Amino acid sequence: MSQSVRTTIKKVNAASITDADDMLATEEPLEIRLEYRVAGKKITKSISVTMRTPGNDAELAIGFLYTEGIIEHATDVQSIAQVSEHVVKLSLSDKVIPDISKLERNFYTTSSCGVCGKSSIEAVRISCNILDAKDELRVNASLLYTLPDVLRSRQDVFEHTGGLHACALFDMNGRLLQVREDVGRHNALDKLIGASLNAGVLPLNSHILLLSGRASFELMQKAAMAGIKIVAAVGAPSSLAVQMAEDWGMTLIGFLRGERFNIYSGAQRIVI
Repeated sequence: MSQSVRTTIKKVNAASITDADDMLATEEPLEIRLEYRVAGKKITKSISVTMRTPGNDAELAIGFLYTEGIIEHATDVQSIAQVSEHVVKLSLSDKVIPDISKLERNFYTTSSCGVCGKSSIEAVRISCNILDAKDELRVNASLLYTLPDVLRSRQDVFEHTGGLHACALFDMNGRLLQVREDVGRHNALDKLIGASLNAGVLPLNSHILLLSGRASFELMQKAAMAGIKIVAAVGAPSSLAVQMAEDWGMTLIGFLRGERFNIYSGAQRIVI
């Protein structure tokens, strides 16, 4: 499946109008199904339908299960099958009995729901304890300045369409480790975390996460579940994202552009 499609548009420039070709980021649904056993009985349940950019569907699915607290290790998933272009099924190991009620939190973490708050942050705290350890992470501002350009140089589909969100994982020396793109910012991060889970490198507690857009509560909770303590965004953070960063001791940077940025939480980790 292609990550971009060609279309014909009318391009207006002052008083002129001309036909032109354009590239659009592909947006298609993906259903995530979960298969598991309870008392010897096999159960198959549809747990999510998300609009995503095709590609890395297995990473997206396993990353989603991890950030929602359904699994703790890559080995909790026995197999992943691409049932069709728009359906992926994950079969859990027999010893894993998922707490499906945890998925209810997913319905309260979108920016449009209007009901996120302290209870949502506490729901993440219950599922995640990997941020509690003290750290001595420090990063120079001069290194942070370079990260957006590195990410942009690796945004292959964005270069053609301008329509995708991206997230990137860097080590503390500024070396780019992973990049994932998607029409949904939460999907891009699930793909990134899924890839890291498969590689056996979680928790990501000595890494920097860079977001190509804004920092929302949902992205912060997914970062927290992966153990990420430094999150930088090219765009603005939401109020709840800042609240969560403060409550969890995470460093949150916004408006990282050129040689400037704002520190909203965790300023002790930034060396000017």
